[in-house]
Amino acid sequence: MSARLQYSELPMAVSELETAVLEGLGRSPKAIPPKFFYDRRGSELFDAICAQPEYYLPAAEREILQTRAARIAARTGSGCVLIEPGAGNGAKVRLLLEHIRPSVFVPLDISGSYLQASAERLSRDFPWLRVHAARADFSHGLELPAGLPEGRRVAFYPGSSLGNFEPEAAVAFLATVREAVGDAGGLLIGIDTKKDTGLLNAAYNDAAGVTAAFNLNLLHRIRRELETDLDPDNFHHHAFYNPEPGRIEMHLVSRVAQEVRVNDSLFPFRAGETIHTESSYKYHPEEFRMLARRAGFQPLDLWLDSRGLFSFHYLEAS
Repeated sequence: MSARLQYSELPMAVSELETAVLEGLGRSPKAIPPKFFYDRRGSELFDAICAQPEYYLPAAEREILQTRAARIAARTGSGCVLIEPGAGNGAKVRLLLEHIRPSVFVPLDISGSYLQASAERLSRDFPWLRVHAARADFSHGLELPAGLPEGRRVAFYPGSSLGNFEPEAAVAFLATVREAVGDAGGLLIGIDTKKDTGLLNAAYNDAAGVTAAFNLNLLHRIRRELETDLDPDNFHHHAFYNPEPGRIEMHLVSRVAQEVRVNDSLFPFRAGETIHTESSYKYHPEEFRMLARRAGFQPLDLWLDSRGLFSFHYLEAS
């Protein structure tokens, strides 16, 4: 590993997958947090989702980042410490790096092997860039690796990941970002907008079945990593827009009445009973601005793509 590239592992929550599954299947209704989608296979499947024609978000996001890169760089300033929670394959930050020229890029992700491979590619493709990648579970706080240089800190949180939090938890997460970037810091964040229900439902039920495979991979991961007789073939993917809370819901639906053993615990399922695996909240711009202000940020810029499908907000610490 070169001097320009560092990798570290920050302390992870003790519970991890086993506790989450045992607690989640013991609830009513059953639920498992979406962060457990992202083992290496899940991360690869999410990249494949982004290539599906029904999934409007990557093209809309790319349009904004490409057309507004100079304005974004004017806000962040050059030489900042650029932090990306949930960095994934690093494709989005590539659109900004030459404009922002950060002193160091800090990608964080829960999938360590996937993160390392992505960080190595970035380091090769941007020879001037210093990268300090860290495996981290930032769902409980935004801890940063030691040894980062001094200077203005800016967080980059693209995609629509904030929508995976319940609204009050979203405010709490934004507040942890506000604490991490400090009084002089900023946040560039992607927020999915409310839109036609048919478009939303299609995006999470692509014809190729990639989102279904992504959802079901959670069950395959449980089989790989835990002691269980769970059969993923006994479940199917179900995703739909729920207009009252303003969110997409993803579920795994039991095809039959069954009993699933995990370790020494037994969990009965009725036919049609579900495991709630993800919520993805959609926000009108002013709805999101209200959340940001509650978390200690001042909204400055709002950018929408040409179809109004997706938004980026630039926020400064207030």
